[in-house]
Amino acid sequence: MKSLRYSETPKVDQVDHYHGVPIADPYRWLEDDGSAEARGWIESQNALTAECLNGTPHRGQLRQRLGELVEYPRYYAFEWRAGYLLFRKNDGRQNQLVLWGQQGLEGTAEVLIDPNLFSPDGSIRITSAVLSKNGQYLGYGLSHGGVDWETYSVKEMATGRDLPERLECIKCSNIAWQGNGFYYSRFPPPSDRDRLFSARNECHQVWYHRVGTSQAVDRLVYEDPAHPSRLHMLATTEDEQFAVLSVFDREAGHPGNAVYLVDAGAPGVSRPIVTGFEDEFRLVGSEAGRLIFHTNHQAPNWRVVLIDPSPTESVNWIELIPEQSDSLEMVTAAGNKLFLSYRRHGSRRIYVADRGGNLERELSMPGEGLGGVFPADRQTTSVLWLFSSFTVPLTIYRYDLATGVSSVFKQSEVNFRPEDFETKQVFYSSQDGTQVPMFVVHRRYLELDAQSPALLAVYGGFGTAVGPLFDPLLIALLERGMVYAVPCLRGGGEYGEAWHRAGSREKKQNTFDDCAAAAEWLQANGYISADRCALIGASNGGLTAAAVLAQRPELFKVVLPAFGVMDMLRFQRFTIGSNWTSEYGSSDDPAMFPILLAYSPLHNIRPGVRYPATLVSTADHDDRIVPAHSYKFVATLQALGEASNPYLLRVETGCGHGAVSLRMALDERADLYTFMLAQMPGFEWQSRTRSSSLFLSEVGGTS
Repeated sequence: MKSLRYSETPKVDQVDHYHGVPIADPYRWLEDDGSAEARGWIESQNALTAECLNGTPHRGQLRQRLGELVEYPRYYAFEWRAGYLLFRKNDGRQNQLVLWGQQGLEGTAEVLIDPNLFSPDGSIRITSAVLSKNGQYLGYGLSHGGVDWETYSVKEMATGRDLPERLECIKCSNIAWQGNGFYYSRFPPPSDRDRLFSARNECHQVWYHRVGTSQAVDRLVYEDPAHPSRLHMLATTEDEQFAVLSVFDREAGHPGNAVYLVDAGAPGVSRPIVTGFEDEFRLVGSEAGRLIFHTNHQAPNWRVVLIDPSPTESVNWIELIPEQSDSLEMVTAAGNKLFLSYRRHGSRRIYVADRGGNLERELSMPGEGLGGVFPADRQTTSVLWLFSSFTVPLTIYRYDLATGVSSVFKQSEVNFRPEDFETKQVFYSSQDGTQVPMFVVHRRYLELDAQSPALLAVYGGFGTAVGPLFDPLLIALLERGMVYAVPCLRGGGEYGEAWHRAGSREKKQNTFDDCAAAAEWLQANGYISADRCALIGASNGGLTAAAVLAQRPELFKVVLPAFGVMDMLRFQRFTIGSNWTSEYGSSDDPAMFPILLAYSPLHNIRPGVRYPATLVSTADHDDRIVPAHSYKFVATLQALGEASNPYLLRVETGCGHGAVSLRMALDERADLYTFMLAQMPGFEWQSRTRSSSLFLSEVGGTS
């Protein structure tokens, strides 16, 4: 890629003082991304990026191959309720998943909601869809342009018609049916509609909506004006006996949630269940008048407890399933059973227990990978579960509760040969000696001689575990000799809450050390070399990638941070960012300020350093991590001078936190891969396979 001449980005004389320390912010004006100046700057950046990428050899062939790899039916999000099965499906070419439904497992499926019909560009997606307990109504949410804001509607199942009500200003919510309506969460309408995608979100409220009425007459259930940054979400049990409110106070640095019962007919809470905010409590369901919670309270690897909510002086706790050596990542109530998903070195094991907590058997999975059980009501006699790995497309199985036997229900067929690839798990030492697991995927019989291009994918935050999940778009790289590596960085949830907290707040540097150590291990063991190594991460992973770029630029040839948190001193001032202070801390805290400043990607780019070639991705309507993070970071890199590596910005327009449609996702991935491969010395599109023509004939592709 030729040397670039960037248009000059104006600087302003903006200096903030944090606890007596002056910090310059010369690109503050880019935070006003609705201004004419910012829009012009974004357009010029996109034009430069398009000029560079469109002239790169093989982009068209790569984009074509990516399109071929996703042309297969894909199924998601199955749920049983009232004898009715809901699921989502993409036929392989649709921009958005379509909601289908059928009576029973053997019934004829019919389309309930096809969001592809709602907009010509396919930018409207279904965010949620929940049947009422009696199956009479379907409450569902839509998002426009991929933003986090939702609009709720109600469909009458008997007639298939949408009722006239529309519920708006919804964010951080779920649909919790009770009686002839449902609970949901929303923010007050913003006073400045033009700042809908960047203004700080405050005063989260819980409301009750009665079917057939307008939102104007909805009943306010709960709000807390004294704590405007708190979030409130309500769930109901299957029998509708209990309405359970969870309150999150993460701006104050608390990682957990408080729990209260709510009266069905009156505003406010009726009884506290958990009043602290230090531990997480996730409602699973109820049993014999008691609530089932999945919690890390006094159990870093999580456990299951029963809580008696009867109005007595103290809450009675019963341990249903004790903490184990593996992390209990998920608990699902389906039929008359509980399904327990444990993490073991990144992969999942699923166990079946009765509602009394007695383990019955391990669910037989076809290999190392990720599995999960879909929720179902108590009357169900069969449940559905999924399995996937890096090289096995998502498959849906039917599990018979009486016999314990699983059989294939829906299976994906992708035009590639899984047996041509292999996955191994290795363990490496981080800087402090901690052993970190990492998955490595590549073509079978590939010569691991450090000549292969490599892609290291990272996340490492919010207790979210990564693992062997199938991504058909990666096949385009793997089939041509790329090595793909996924380390389980601290900050994730692979080993429970202790692993999460070891990579958060004042210990966040561990995440970046783990990432750098992964690259060092791959290079030291002959898998890859630094001049063929790329680093990619999105959202919190975008922060990880950008921070490691700033700290260890010599380890990578290319870095691809997407939708990342780059300004660690100001993230809490936008949209829902204040809720991340439990993960990162806050620059408002004099103890956390120097820690954040030490790794904030924006504040650690230094003149005179040759950083890896970088393509930063974001979207102009990202209302989760505002795009100004990426704008200011790229402007800082470009200011280093013309002789450096290319530093480009890709801004998707009319889009939120991530690609909103299949077309956008394919275009985005084609651009990222094209930029990455263009930086790899000596790499050709058809290189590193044992025989391109033979291989392509096997998978049915074209080069």
